[in-house]
Amino acid sequence: MKKLLCALLVLSVLALPSMQAQVVTPAPSPNAKIEQKVGLTDITIDYSRPSKKGRVLFVDVESWGKPWRTGANQSTKITFSDDVMVEGKNVPAGTYAIYSIPDQNNWTIMLYEDLNLGGNMNAYDQSRELMRFKVKTQMMPVEMETFTFMVSDIKDNTANIGFWWGKYHVAFGVEVEVEKVVLASIEKTMKGVSRNDYYQAARYYKNSGRDLKQALEWAQKANEIGARYWQLRLEAQILAEMGDHKRAVAKLTESTAAAKEAGNTDYAAANEKMAAKWRNK
Repeated sequence: MKKLLCALLVLSVLALPSMQAQVVTPAPSPNAKIEQKVGLTDITIDYSRPSKKGRVLFVDVESWGKPWRTGANQSTKITFSDDVMVEGKNVPAGTYAIYSIPDQNNWTIMLYEDLNLGGNMNAYDQSRELMRFKVKTQMMPVEMETFTFMVSDIKDNTANIGFWWGKYHVAFGVEVEVEKVVLASIEKTMKGVSRNDYYQAARYYKNSGRDLKQALEWAQKANEIGARYWQLRLEAQILAEMGDHKRAVAKLTESTAAAKEAGNTDYAAANEKMAAKWRNK
């Protein structure tokens, strides 16, 4: 009996690798990702790439006049890191599925809000479209065997996003905001470090147990630029942690007065309780 059990155990161990093994083959429509910065905006396209494989496009594979996932497998997705204009229409920052209706003359493009629809076109709901527009279908002199997205004609604030399959090429224009972002960045940089920058740095140093002297310097600079009751409390707390309770109480009194003036009585009451503890030290 023991010999039989041992034999069965050996057979089960030998069979285990073959039971766990999986056959690996190339994907018929491999996934691809394009990442392109246009101006200061990141544009990402994530899609699967079918190939012609001798088929007649939009006859043997997909159909003229019917919605298409504009790729294979899961929904083709496009992500804009900032608000953009697509063919002259506002598109908020975010991720959208790209669907389209193939046409030999004027191709329809749709930006769709459901990212999980995939190829289930029977469930396509036009009410979930962010937008749709038509662009001219272009015929190329050479064929593209594998479906390909591209971002081309890149300038500081514009680019074209297109796809090419067989001899069919379709592209639409994207415009990004550059001037306002650059000017705001220049203005902020030229002004130097802001009040809130000093406050956040001081708060981080205090809360993470770093150099309290440096934290105090930054808190004081924040209040020099423009005192706020929460900034004054932070300065008081740093002074208290440094053992200077007399100055801490004085600064907390300033915070309390500012909080009352702003109508934040709860904040003022919490300050008064804190000051009472410090006066006894």
